[in-house]
Amino acid sequence: MSDNDPVSTESTPPPPPRRLGLFAGLAVVVLALDIVTKFWAVASLEGQEPVRLFGGALYLVLVRNPGAAWSIGADYTWVLSLIMAAVVLAILYFAPRLRSGGWAAGLGLVLAGALGNLGDRLFRPPGFLHGHVVDFLSLFAPDGSVWPVFNVADSAICVGGALIVLMALLGREYDGTLIEKKSSKKKESSS
Repeated sequence: MSDNDPVSTESTPPPPPRRLGLFAGLAVVVLALDIVTKFWAVASLEGQEPVRLFGGALYLVLVRNPGAAWSIGADYTWVLSLIMAAVVLAILYFAPRLRSGGWAAGLGLVLAGALGNLGDRLFRPPGFLHGHVVDFLSLFAPDGSVWPVFNVADSAICVGGALIVLMALLGREYDGTLIEKKSSKKKESSS
């Protein structure tokens, strides 16, 4: 390079900061909330009539669920356990690369939910990999006939999943980059 060559003042911007603290903090808080509420539900709702709240919009009722929503897959509890373990491992694999706040929050919620329900599958009766998940929130009916009876972990999985879908629709990658629209790439290549 000669003295007359212009020096480029352009540099690539630094990547966004890692979001591991947001991810881990949210996962820990939601997991703790799930564990505490499940212990409360077992201690307070076992053998009790459903508790009606908000004019019947919400009922507190203890259900031990061997399957997924509406007990689907009840005969395959061990498969659900292995799927949850795989989800946890996949999230932990991606966690160090998180640079998007939305992705960090979404994956933190999904991780907390998966760990909360996996803990039930591993440590609750009837036994390892076959444990029944403690559910206790029922919308609009005391028996789960309108909506499946659920828990904090289930809510975290749904909200986290919705947040991840939103990030994908907005073109946000987990590493903080923005996906360029295909139409803008076509315009650049044609000019």
